[in-house]
Amino acid sequence: MGSEDADPCDDCGDDVSDALARTVRLTVDRSQIDSQRLCPECFADWIDRYEAEMQPEPDPTVIEDGDSNIIVD
Repeated sequence: MGSEDADPCDDCGDDVSDALARTVRLTVDRSQIDSQRLCPECFADWIDRYEAEMQPEPDPTVIEDGDSNIIVD
């Protein structure tokens, strides 16, 4: 890009303007642990990874049986 308001994405390294960049901050007990400046595509990938990793583990009491679920208590 070469513009004065463009810095590299911390993930892919491509220049991204301030208007398009997203910042992801990791904070624990009000202390910032990490901060990443991401382009829109890397931010979307980050969101997808976050959602996948934050999904609960499958409930072992649910048994898939064709078209129906059987709940075992």
